[in-house]
Amino acid sequence: MAKRIYPLRIEPWSAVRIDTHGEACAKAMALRGKRFLGRDAPALPLKGCTLSAACHCSYRHYVDRRGGQRRSVAAGASRTADAAPERRTARERRGSG
Repeated sequence: MAKRIYPLRIEPWSAVRIDTHGEACAKAMALRGKRFLGRDAPALPLKGCTLSAACHCSYRHYVDRRGGQRRSVAAGASRTADAAPERRTARERRGSG
């Protein structure tokens, strides 16, 4: 039976981080801990990697690029509750009235 190939589906905000294992080059160390959108992540081994033959770097996948919770969710309030009061008046559109 032939192997089935599935298309790679990258969610709009899915992210990756470069994990270093053991000895790592300076480029990998500089990028360690930084999250990239999945479609913008650099290919491994990194360009200019001095240890490309023995590179042990890998991607750690995340559902979202953001590191923490959204502020509105963390505060426990809905977005409409935090909205500023309405400042517009019921005047005519061009100010004549």
